[in-house]
Amino acid sequence: MKIAYLINTYPRPSHTFIRREIQALERQGLSVHRFAMRSDRRNLKDAHDKAEDELTEHVLERNRLHLILLALRWMLMHPLRAMHAVQTSLRMGARARMRLKHLFYVIEAAQIARRCKQLGIQHLHAHFGTNSATVACLAHVLGGPRWSYTVHGPEEFDAPRALSLGEKSRAAAFTVAISSFGRSQLCRWAPIGAWPRIKVVHCGIEPSHFATVAPMPQKLRLVAIGRFTEQKGFPLLIEAVAQAARLHPGLRLTLVGDGELRGEIEALIERHTLRRHVTLTGWLDEEQVKAELDEAQALILPSFAEGLPMVVMEAMASGRPVIATAIAGVPELVTPETGILVPAGDVQALADAMDTLGDMPYDRLCRMGQAARARVMVRHDIDREAAKLAQFIRSA
Repeated sequence: MKIAYLINTYPRPSHTFIRREIQALERQGLSVHRFAMRSDRRNLKDAHDKAEDELTEHVLERNRLHLILLALRWMLMHPLRAMHAVQTSLRMGARARMRLKHLFYVIEAAQIARRCKQLGIQHLHAHFGTNSATVACLAHVLGGPRWSYTVHGPEEFDAPRALSLGEKSRAAAFTVAISSFGRSQLCRWAPIGAWPRIKVVHCGIEPSHFATVAPMPQKLRLVAIGRFTEQKGFPLLIEAVAQAARLHPGLRLTLVGDGELRGEIEALIERHTLRRHVTLTGWLDEEQVKAELDEAQALILPSFAEGLPMVVMEAMASGRPVIATAIAGVPELVTPETGILVPAGDVQALADAMDTLGDMPYDRLCRMGQAARARVMVRHDIDREAAKLAQFIRSA
């Protein structure tokens, strides 16, 4: 069976979970063509991501005039479908207050529909409920294959009406949420008749990449991984480290990632004289991230909004407990046996959690890491989750 994936920007350093899912679907016997509107290749560090970039058809890298002409030709060949697609795009665009932009999505969708016809694609799956799902929906209206999409959050849940999540879930063959929490949010906006077609398929890890577990370090070292944006809460984490370091002078935190808040984070580190305690690494490839997890006692996630972060799964698969804010799908994975949950936005609670970890007996810390590993291996094996998705696609 030939299917296609559609993502707005792919590959990206933060989208390795999509690559894993595609490759797992290929192991399930599906042939997967990759579509993306654009690439993020200048920020790719990982060799696997660079290889994936070569496999991906980047639609908007073609000559724009030629793209528009090809799309208009397809629409002239399917005039009634084209009228329906324009009406659909204007309706969605009115909700988002971006009618003109949605009309350009019709052009993109016509190109996707045309290429799917050429390639013999039987099913189109989009990742994220934003413009990629819009284009997949419009491509189907224009004569493209049946379609589905995966919603991650939190961005989609911040603007469900503007993104027409209800209309998309009604029109899709099925919709995927990555957690039960995510499914509940989709059910808020989708018609009740669509609820049975809203499925849960977790993002996954490849157990073979975590075949061995490094010994738990004796020293209090934490690692945090993610984009330096407001929703990740890293400035708040620096404040918490400043408090916890008074009781645990040996505390070390490694921040892996980068983003627009880097300057503010560096200023906070200087203000609290935390250079000895906090290290910024920038973006790292998969092997380097794994090495940082192996050298840490725990992952710490101070986020204000999330879906269900891959870094939590990777840390748990590495045999490390997790300190995390009790938001979205995180409590479905992090339990009292596998980590410490704290209220979002609470500096003192984060500092107390670090203190608790620092005072925890070593054997108990090791048991917590073992429980974390066992839990994630059961719930987030990528081949098991991809088998679910493959079955949904085949029976759609």
